[in-house]
Amino acid sequence: MPFVTTLTLQSGDRDVLERVVGDIKASAERKGVQLKGPHAESPEDQSVPQSKQLDAGNDRFSPWHYTVYSRQMEVVGHDEFAGNVATQEFPRGVHIDVDVERVSAPGSR
Repeated sequence: MPFVTTLTLQSGDRDVLERVVGDIKASAERKGVQLKGPHAESPEDQSVPQSKQLDAGNDRFSPWHYTVYSRQMEVVGHDEFAGNVATQEFPRGVHIDVDVERVSAPGSR
């Protein structure tokens, strides 16, 4: 039974994320790997409160706002390729999440 590996890459730097995703896609094409995607998800805006002091005082700086960009790709079969991508070094600020699912052909157990 083949495996489908879902790779979700996230970064606050859209240009770096696009470069990394493009490199993965080009590598998959060179090696004949079946790759679905990349699929862009809506950017996610984040806001983080910032205290002026370490104690529980109410003094705060204005919140830090940033955006997280996400791309998702599915590798069908080609477990070695998926494993190599999942364990490679990415630029600082690029996060990868890997989900592996075993799929069966219709009618089989």
